[in-house]
Amino acid sequence: MATVITGKYKGRKFFSANNPKIRPTQGRVKKSMMEILEPFKGRNVLDLYSGIGTLGIEALSRGALSVTFVENYSLSLSYLKKNINYICSNEKIKIIQEDATSFLSSCSNAYDIVLADPPYKGLLFSKLYMQIKNVLSKEGKFCIEMKRQIIENDEEIRIKYYGNTQVVFGWKTKK
Repeated sequence: MATVITGKYKGRKFFSANNPKIRPTQGRVKKSMMEILEPFKGRNVLDLYSGIGTLGIEALSRGALSVTFVENYSLSLSYLKKNINYICSNEKIKIIQEDATSFLSSCSNAYDIVLADPPYKGLLFSKLYMQIKNVLSKEGKFCIEMKRQIIENDEEIRIKYYGNTQVVFGWKTKK
């Protein structure tokens, strides 16, 4: 069962469905992701493919100023709302039911940290990577959890491996 790892909501358990389409980030992967992306305090976070909210709620627990959750799958969305109501209802939160790539195409906001845990099937990393870079603030950072695949070397990314999972971390180059 997924729980909040640290911060003001430490130990709170997430509600989830026993459904193969709902795949919360493993605890050790989530812990590593969050430690690499810190600090969250005062940051505006975008949680793409939010699922049940484990990444965005963890960011709030660690001090994020706000989180925008983007999720399209209705079952995940119902658990996301239930988790927000149970764990962090008093936070600055926005929930958007939309496909993540559609949201990114029309997004005019800039985020300090972007978290993405897309479905492992059919992910086109290069397209998602370019769309995410377009919504990052001047010194923004992002991470994408995904199934292992070969990614073209880029000086703006770093990859960590966890079994069959890889997490791609990146940042916006100051210009």
